[in-house]
Amino acid sequence: MKIAAIQMISTPVPTENIATARRLMQEAAAAGAKLLLLPEYWPLMGLHETDKVDIAEEAGQGPLQAFMADMAHTLGVWLIGGTIPLQSPDAAKVLNTTLVYDPQGQQVARYDKIHLFGFSKGEESYEEARTIVAGEQVSSFDAGFGEVALSICYDLRFPELFRALGTCSLIVVPAAFTYTTGQAHWEILLRARAIENQCYVLACGQGGKHVNGRRTWGHSMLIDPWGKVVDVLEEGEGIVSGEVDESLIVSIRESLPALRHRKL
Repeated sequence: MKIAAIQMISTPVPTENIATARRLMQEAAAAGAKLLLLPEYWPLMGLHETDKVDIAEEAGQGPLQAFMADMAHTLGVWLIGGTIPLQSPDAAKVLNTTLVYDPQGQQVARYDKIHLFGFSKGEESYEEARTIVAGEQVSSFDAGFGEVALSICYDLRFPELFRALGTCSLIVVPAAFTYTTGQAHWEILLRARAIENQCYVLACGQGGKHVNGRRTWGHSMLIDPWGKVVDVLEEGEGIVSGEVDESLIVSIRESLPALRHRKL
């Protein structure tokens, strides 16, 4: 199956981001991709951290969810919807949520981000816990070619999450990695997750300078189960794509049966 990641530079205007996502998804589907991945915070990179609270939707309804369901059905693809803000029990905070839609436009999986990013260095500071409620459960789904494990951005630093997800064919990582941390750690961590789990990793980032002044690392990429980077887009809007080769997964796991050698 051909899969694709949609790299964006989202703005504070949701209608602009919806138009960009639609255009790039149509382009990827026209090129043969049957599974599409949007980045974290694709509908909104606000001027303030609290802006996401203003557009948070109730689970199962709202324009962002309707848009993703319609695009999955119209294009006939699996759509992993990056992240959107869903309402949480705390009215001042949201859940940062990945929703998955099948080619008929039906929601088949949901994952609320478990690990909330915190970083402070000089004038650069982020604390997601101020506006986001952490999720509690891992999640995956069967896309026909194998199990797809869901994760979001900062989760990448916690390998135990991926072990908890079990054996999978593909890990997806929608993200908005900062330029500082991305330059140092992004590719290293992605390749490590692919190698240790002997599966493909499709990572989809925000990739450039945003209206709010934040700069994201980009470098959306597809990595194979041997840790080889198959395709990458460093910055800007665009598409990263490639094939999931099930025979390669089997071959690598047979020649180096590390998953069977686990003791813990």
